[in-house]
Amino acid sequence: PLDNKEETAAAKCTQPCLRKSLSISDLECSLCIRMFFEPVTTPCGHTFCKECLERCLDHRPNCPLCKQSLREYLKAGRYSPTVLLQDIMLATFPTQLAERRELHRAEMAELSNLTENIPIFVCTMSFPGIPCPLHVFEPRYRLMIRRCQESGTRRFGMCIYENGKSFADYGCMLEIRQVELLADGRSLVDTIGRQRFRVLSRGHRDGYHTADIEYLEDKRVSGEELQELQCLHESTYRLAQRFCEHGDLTSRHMLMQHGPLPEKEEDIQASADGPTWCWWLISILPLDPSYQLSLVSCTSLRARLAQLQRILTALLQQPP
Repeated sequence: PLDNKEETAAAKCTQPCLRKSLSISDLECSLCIRMFFEPVTTPCGHTFCKECLERCLDHRPNCPLCKQSLREYLKAGRYSPTVLLQDIMLATFPTQLAERRELHRAEMAELSNLTENIPIFVCTMSFPGIPCPLHVFEPRYRLMIRRCQESGTRRFGMCIYENGKSFADYGCMLEIRQVELLADGRSLVDTIGRQRFRVLSRGHRDGYHTADIEYLEDKRVSGEELQELQCLHESTYRLAQRFCEHGDLTSRHMLMQHGPLPEKEEDIQASADGPTWCWWLISILPLDPSYQLSLVSCTSLRARLAQLQRILTALLQQPP
């Protein structure tokens, strides 16, 4: 066996030989026509950048070159790097490899911004502190979810579709808690609502919508106003308890799906989005999405509680 000095000498001897026999084009991905980044090799023997292959498999579970089925490869959900190729690139073209890594880092930094060009999933209403399970099957959203994970933010915006616009002016950030990959590339994504936001401008990236946003915050009150708000909060919570104990079949079925009414918070102004129990109630009440959207856009806890009180009173007056 070679000792360390002999190994180093052998490596130095190998590098010029490799440089003579290889050109940079030999180390290019046939999909992005750039130097390989995190190269992976398929069972049929073709090599691509990991990200390029994933994007192709979002559309069809076949090798992009020879069209051989990659269903089993996709099912495993793991792409092992081609270590030998990485070592060859490092030995022959270290400067170009460093530039390629830097380019990837810059792309990831751009995807990590949580106010500019944030990815938007156009689907359903979502609310702060409330779970939002998703079934992801469209190629554009598969890509979007993967990028949210790879960039480390694990967040994206959720908006509903609105007539005359690509999506509504208000939405809620969702945080990915868990992703369960299915054999055909679809996934079940467990998310929970975080901050509400207002859309400032709309854009696109690789097929999915993006937006520049600003986060919403409830206006804080103090003194006499806060005392009045506390009283309104208490009386509305009592109505919510009565509604949950109402006992008709619909509400019982609803509670089985969504769990019990959340506890009251000590400080009703602690969160920029107000108490979680309000959002829980808004998510389960039989309300039109456009009305739910008006409650999401409202930055007055007092106004939101007053609306909830009116709705609950009306529902409790209906015969069972």
